[in-house]
Amino acid sequence: MYDGYMTGSFETLLLVGGKSNSLGKVDEVIRMVLADKSLLKELYGCMFHVDPWVRMRAADAFEKVCRKHPEWIEPYVDRIQEELSGPDQQASIQWHLAEIYRQVTLTSEQKQHALNWLVGRLSSIDVDWIVAANTMTALAYFVEKGDFSKEKLLGLLKIQLDHKSKSVVKKATKSIDALS
Repeated sequence: MYDGYMTGSFETLLLVGGKSNSLGKVDEVIRMVLADKSLLKELYGCMFHVDPWVRMRAADAFEKVCRKHPEWIEPYVDRIQEELSGPDQQASIQWHLAEIYRQVTLTSEQKQHALNWLVGRLSSIDVDWIVAANTMTALAYFVEKGDFSKEKLLGLLKIQLDHKSKSVVKKATKSIDALS
């Protein structure tokens, strides 16, 4: 588990602001990190907070920082894969990990780990709908890059045709059509 420090400033910002299911003050946290890269360690630590809303907001901020500076996140990939990619990780962390995997440059070993993890998300219909949607997008990206088999993705997409979420079924259907 995470062994870094937490000064409490991000913890407080991520705990308050807006409704509990809103992003609260995530934009403020992102601005702070973009202004001072050294704060990334504190933000990473917030993904282990006891409060699930803090973890969700921290993951959202971390992934949005990644959009601007994927190279800042790359040193965290091994830790992310070790510490955050367990099967019982909350959905809001998982869907952001799927996004991060598309944005960073991965070593061969990291890429294989990421692909195995992504496949694991779509191997069952018992997956959160946003995790399923972001995972489909991530695997399509890896197919496009030549790192993942189109046939394997088609098989996973067919599994998702039985998902309880209509939006997942629609995305899977569209993805199948696009790949066929």
